[in-house]
Amino acid sequence: MLTKVYGSAVFGVEATTITVEVNVDIGIGYHLVGLPDNAIRESNFRIAAALQNNGYKIPGKKLILNMSPADLRKEGSAYDLTLAMGVLVATEQIEEQNPLSEYIIMGELSLDGNLQPIRGALPISLKAKEEGFKGFILPKQNAKEATMLNVREVKY
Repeated sequence: MLTKVYGSAVFGVEATTITVEVNVDIGIGYHLVGLPDNAIRESNFRIAAALQNNGYKIPGKKLILNMSPADLRKEGSAYDLTLAMGVLVATEQIEEQNPLSEYIIMGELSLDGNLQPIRGALPISLKAKEEGFKGFILPKQNAKEATMLNVREVKY
């Protein structure tokens, strides 16, 4: 199954929307592509622990995660939640009540599944509104900053 979710890269005060595609295939492996830095490459460990500690799992299948645009460097641990939600939907461990493709999703995961605050919530929120996203799913600690622009829906 192929799933698309959205995150955002922040460069200074500008945000760029990032598409995360998660494909589940026959085989075993976890392949993350699209110019991720070391913090993002290490996300599979944080995601696996967070999912396991909350009754989910990284399945024994081949997962290919593509972060596009591929030529734009992605940095930091704030993509953990984006990647985890993509994996959960693609592996059918959760059903989407509202399509996640209508939201920007960002947050760093602790090993217990709690969310840690991210940097750049304000420019991400502005970009989400500008591009017509329904809202922004982010850590509760960032909600005040993100709602300064009256985005239609902020979830934490």
